[in-house]
Amino acid sequence: MPRSVNAVASRARRKKVLKQTKGYFGRRKNVYTVAKNALEKGLQYAYRDRRQKKRNFRALWIQRINAGARLHGMSYSVFMGKLKAKNIDLNRKVLADLAMNHPTTFKAIVDAVK
Repeated sequence: MPRSVNAVASRARRKKVLKQTKGYFGRRKNVYTVAKNALEKGLQYAYRDRRQKKRNFRALWIQRINAGARLHGMSYSVFMGKLKAKNIDLNRKVLADLAMNHPTTFKAIVDAVK
């Protein structure tokens, strides 16, 4: 009896991988074995970087708050410490936006904690 192979499922699986690698460079987009490796690595990077994105944004917000606070003669750590002491509950994302786009409002907050 001949060996039974499910060519329909195999082809569908390969097509799914090649569809996901559309736009990759060179053989990574059209040779199945190369594309499969490239896709697996790409998905690993995507998983890792969804977590790293949060860290990167927090670091960016801290840099912006620090720059804004130093314009008014205060370091980031002192500014954040005084914010906590005065029970002003603004998160870093909002503070960074104020420091960048609304400097007068940010100056009012700095003056309030001084």
